[in-house]
Amino acid sequence: MTTALFTHLACLDHVTPDGHPESPERLRAVLQALKDPAFDALARGECPRAEADALALVHPRHFVRHVLDNVPAKGLKSIDGDTTLSPGSGEAALRASGGVIAAVDAVMTGEAKTAFAAVRPPGHHAEPGAAMGFCVFNNVAVAAHHARARHNLRRIAVVDFDVHHGNGTQAAFERDADLFFASTHQWPLYPGTGLPQERGVAGNIVNVPLPPRTGSDGFREAFELGVLGALDSFGPELILISAGFDAHAADPLADLRLTEADFAWATMRVCDLAAEHCGGRVVSTLEGGYDLDALAASAAAHVKALMAA
Repeated sequence: MTTALFTHLACLDHVTPDGHPESPERLRAVLQALKDPAFDALARGECPRAEADALALVHPRHFVRHVLDNVPAKGLKSIDGDTTLSPGSGEAALRASGGVIAAVDAVMTGEAKTAFAAVRPPGHHAEPGAAMGFCVFNNVAVAAHHARARHNLRRIAVVDFDVHHGNGTQAAFERDADLFFASTHQWPLYPGTGLPQERGVAGNIVNVPLPPRTGSDGFREAFELGVLGALDSFGPELILISAGFDAHAADPLADLRLTEADFAWATMRVCDLAAEHCGGRVVSTLEGGYDLDALAASAAAHVKALMAA
């Protein structure tokens, strides 16, 4: 069974200010890397637009309207200290969430065993009622709730190895014992959340903060002991990955000092648990990663691991 790739050129039309790290060049770098013949077997699909009803599973309708109504006809408009909208941002944000939803549908219907949504803007910082941290809608949380509503799943897990804590996903999950969120992230670092004592209503939130310069060995040990054991105990029916690659040693925004091999290893370990619990079903979506060469290499290693699962 194949791995599916979902993306859309509209995701390149979300324009950010000059010098902003979350630029369209990030997605261009990833898509260029995935043109390599090693990825010829990918089943490639276009991201549909997310429907308002799907977004409303996480985000209040008034918030969705607020975001879309504030998309400017020209220029840029700030909706958060480091999150801006451009004329193409509304379409990009709808396609980004829609791409992860489509990836879930492909995996749940058996069209693919695993899937990767190469989309932007990213999502894991977006809280139910607030855009923040380069994120507009919380793509992975929307997709998780869609999996419940459309495919009658109950226990869904998100594993987040972005270098920044996924505060938005945690906020969307923490009051529901059947939604599991585990995050490894550098501490201290933006957004300042993600302490171990943040546990959710039933221990369904697992935060593993890591000190600067942790490196490969420390990351792998923490991921194995802190994340995978809890994920195994949770027993998910579907696993989603918030795949941020800004923990890479070359990334300018943090200092965990990982390599693309670490992201491939983490992906394979998650896929191993998916094989035990949920028929191998894994859906991943692009989050951070701001050194273009490191991002491209890391995303390629990640997708190769998904394809090998």
